[in-house]
Amino acid sequence: MKIVGACFGRTGTNSLKLALEMLGYGPCHHMFEVRDNPAQLPYWQALARGETPDWSEVFRGYQSCVDWPSARYWRELTDHFPDSKVLLTVRPEDSWFDSVQRTILPSMNNRETYDPGPRRDRSEMAYELIVRQTFNERMDDRAHATAVYRQYIEDVQQSIAPERLLTYTVGDGWAPLCDFFDVPVPDEPFPLTNTTEQFNNRKKS
Repeated sequence: MKIVGACFGRTGTNSLKLALEMLGYGPCHHMFEVRDNPAQLPYWQALARGETPDWSEVFRGYQSCVDWPSARYWRELTDHFPDSKVLLTVRPEDSWFDSVQRTILPSMNNRETYDPGPRRDRSEMAYELIVRQTFNERMDDRAHATAVYRQYIEDVQQSIAPERLLTYTVGDGWAPLCDFFDVPVPDEPFPLTNTTEQFNNRKKS
């Protein structure tokens, strides 16, 4: 693992996933990988139950990770992969909170309405790791959720050596990433994707 993403969902993680893959750091693990690769889900269900994984096995074949569920374990991952660099994605906290309320939180809250199967299992896992364990079942409480968000950013910035960490906003595009990794800027535009509208349209399809 070359890059550990300390990246809460709805901070531009899918755009960052695509960007890292374009820079040669793929495959990049993201919640979409849990959706698209059935072998991934049991690892995260075990973690949700409090079991200790073999991180090298969980991320076998991946060069980077962003988004939940891996962001829940940024401390463990940065310890397990000591040579990795660390990306912390940020956006204004109220904008982040509003996006969560319109996208991933309803999806997790509706978990019991889904038919038994992989989609429901993923939502149950995500609810446990994110809503319950990270936000104490108060992810819909703006004051509480944004306080958790601020503390998370502070914890990462205080724990990771400055030369190992990039605090990054996806709207800043290629330049900060390429400078941090010392790689050329691609000719292609920076990928900006998975807006609230795109997220909700995908749920309907």
